[in-house]
Amino acid sequence: MTEEIMTIREMCEAYGVTPRTLRFYESKELLFPIREGQKRLFTRRDRARLKLILRGKRFGFSLEDIRQLLDMYDLGDQQATQFARTYELARERLSDMIRQRDELNEAIADLQEQMRWGEKMLASLGPQRAAG
Repeated sequence: MTEEIMTIREMCEAYGVTPRTLRFYESKELLFPIREGQKRLFTRRDRARLKLILRGKRFGFSLEDIRQLLDMYDLGDQQATQFARTYELARERLSDMIRQRDELNEAIADLQEQMRWGEKMLASLGPQRAAG
């Protein structure tokens, strides 16, 4: 073979994942390593797919969404369908992330306000609080 093959250990070291993670992605039909007995050998294509899986996970895409996007690669339309669907999912995910950020910012502000109130209450109690 002309392409570089990596063992499961090399993949784990290169991408910061565990063997269990790689086996899980294989079981979900996201990766397709060459099997030689118990050995798993990963091709350049597997490495490209793993990079996309990890990026998709980082952005919060479901594994099913990632699998469907990866499967679109071979449709023969120069990845037009894959790109369009990826963009659509990314737009939806970005909207969700912005909404979550806004909710988190609101919760942070509420907690900070409660903590300021708590500080005032503690200060008003003075040395009594140490005895309680």
